[in-house]
Amino acid sequence: MKTSRGLFSATAICLAAALVCAGCGSHVSVGTTTSSPTTTTSGPATTTSSTQPGGPVSRVDAAGTVWLCRPGIAASSNPCLYNPSSTSVSASGAKTVNAGSASVGKPVDCFYVYPTVSTQPRANANLRIQKTELDAAVAQASRFSSVCNVWAPMYRQRTASSIASGLGADKAAAAIAYASLVHGWDDYLSHYNDGRPIVFIGHSQGAAILIQLLRSQVDPNPALRKRLVSAIILGGNVDVPVGKLVGGSFQHIPACSSEHEYGCVIAYSSFPSEPPANSLFGRPGQGVSLQWGETATTGLQVVCVNPAALSGGAADLDSYFLTLTSPTPGVTTGWVEYPGRYRAQCETAGDAAWLNVVPASASDVRPAISETLGPTWGYHVDDVSLALGDLVRDVAEMELAYSAAQ
Repeated sequence: MKTSRGLFSATAICLAAALVCAGCGSHVSVGTTTSSPTTTTSGPATTTSSTQPGGPVSRVDAAGTVWLCRPGIAASSNPCLYNPSSTSVSASGAKTVNAGSASVGKPVDCFYVYPTVSTQPRANANLRIQKTELDAAVAQASRFSSVCNVWAPMYRQRTASSIASGLGADKAAAAIAYASLVHGWDDYLSHYNDGRPIVFIGHSQGAAILIQLLRSQVDPNPALRKRLVSAIILGGNVDVPVGKLVGGSFQHIPACSSEHEYGCVIAYSSFPSEPPANSLFGRPGQGVSLQWGETATTGLQVVCVNPAALSGGAADLDSYFLTLTSPTPGVTTGWVEYPGRYRAQCETAGDAAWLNVVPASASDVRPAISETLGPTWGYHVDDVSLALGDLVRDVAEMELAYSAAQ
């Protein structure tokens, strides 16, 4: 992929700001109270502690992992336990308030890897928990706390300034980011998982690094594959041989193709129409593919699984947005739900595969999304929010299928 350095640099900086929660303009209150989490802007990593049965839990554990989210951190400081109450707004404007639920103690864990959010002036972010990571976890991971215990290690991700040098560039920074996440994964698996089944969740850079992690740690390991409930890898260009469900990125983990399946991958990148030839997503061997080392452009296609219809076809999406990003008159909850605002279907054209997202009705007056970062990014900023309700339900259904098979 050939991209103008100046253009890419500008969009990468925009991406870092936009992805924290689809462009939210102020800090969200974390947890079920109005207090915000304790963070630092300099010095060592945050060490806020809370208690759970058995004693206090620190954000920094004995292995040196800094936990953005993990069971035992108080809800007021845990962005993955953000208040789930929402207001559902219909196409007619009718509103219904739903309390929702977010808790720990579930039989399934979710391992979440956040996207590019760091604007620190270095190639790799440090492990300080800052507003950007907190807001990303709220927007993308917190609603999954209704179906799993969310674990999210801080990792030394490539910052926006590193990404600006090119998605496949700065290999030293990429290696540091991956090694940092592997440390958190090893710590989690060795000391905290206790044999529970796992759901993986990642977006953008988080998706690219999860592809690497699954390729090296889970895909070749039958014992770990048996504990895989699902992998939600959005905006990362998971690929397969043309016409196949498995191969390419993973040799044993297939793309999901049924509502009654588990142990598979839900992956897509959302666009309003066919991605342009120089798109960063939806075309193999370019864009975000370069972040996880894939350069082949022939014989492969990027995976698209419609989260609202895993077996294929078109379906309405169940979209959730933080109200800071999508203010709606009369909505006072932290979340607003727009069920059926958009309709989606996986499409292919040439070497492109994408989740085609269009308004379900031309007369719908609810707020609309846009290609915030331009046509090469499509709806990347909103990949998660557009189908968040569907994705949470998918995980719940896969957990049931997994449990029934044991």
